[in-house]
Amino acid sequence: MLENYSFAHPQFFWLLVFIPLAIAWYVWKKPKQLASVKMSSLQGFKATSSILPKLKPILFVLRMLAIAAIITAIARPQIKEVSSRIKTNNGIDIVMAIDVSASMLSRDLKPNRLSALKRVAAEFIEGRPSDRIGLVVYAGESFTKTPITTDKNIIQNALKDIKYKHGELEGGTAIGMGLATAVNRLKDSKAKSKVIILLTDGVNNTGFIEPQTASELAVEYGIKTYTIGIGTNGMASTPVALNPDGTILFRNMQVTIDEELLKNIATTTGGKYFRATNSEKLAEIYEEINKLEKTEIEEFRYTNYEEKFRLFVLFAGILLLIEILLRKTLFRSFI
Repeated sequence: MLENYSFAHPQFFWLLVFIPLAIAWYVWKKPKQLASVKMSSLQGFKATSSILPKLKPILFVLRMLAIAAIITAIARPQIKEVSSRIKTNNGIDIVMAIDVSASMLSRDLKPNRLSALKRVAAEFIEGRPSDRIGLVVYAGESFTKTPITTDKNIIQNALKDIKYKHGELEGGTAIGMGLATAVNRLKDSKAKSKVIILLTDGVNNTGFIEPQTASELAVEYGIKTYTIGIGTNGMASTPVALNPDGTILFRNMQVTIDEELLKNIATTTGGKYFRATNSEKLAEIYEEINKLEKTEIEEFRYTNYEEKFRLFVLFAGILLLIEILLRKTLFRSFI
């Protein structure tokens, strides 16, 4: 609470310098305020042990405290509460089309391509709080994992749930199908900017929609596509079959990515092609896309002030009232 406490006119605190001066003046004048009578002997007077003369400075203390409280009130103490409202002027709708074919289990990225992708994609999603994001997965066919939404918890949970499941999708890599499904999720979007991030580690070898046709659909609906080819240059430990116990058999095989196709898709739709040969490069690619696709955000800040000077005025009034009552009662014989 104290960090929100402020004073509208702090310059009035300079008036507090008069309090030490008043104290010095009081100390200097105090001996002269008491009358004295010279007598040859006090034997005929009865001595008293009243403590009231020693307590009389309380009156001065009360008045100084009251003055300090009044000065504080003049400085206008207040509690400042700042609230903000964010308005997205140029929201972006993004669909991430992710290849989940068996080759995405290759171990050239650690621990494998799919796991590395999910980790980096999760960070990308977290960094886009004002955008709507959806997920499409594809192998030999494609389907929507999550429609575009602003609920990042839904997206993150759906992303974590993406895994290779033998028999869930047809074998192969249908890049055209994956791109077409992503276009279908964005075609009716009213966002000023619509983006697809399409990731694959292979070549288009199945599906009934050609990648070029899907690219033309993206252009028709004003959808930009960033394509990412994932996989090292050379050999990679790649799944080739299932062992009798159901585990996956890996062998070193040549990485094959249709880079020309991915470049054409990106060029046709106004996007950009990237090649991720390791986990670090993949993270850099998502960071670059994050910079290329900026969301315009306008922040409105509202400040509410709650005045607190009344408490100090009340406190000063109580102190002055106490001083007056003491002067008129206990200390009236000293006035």
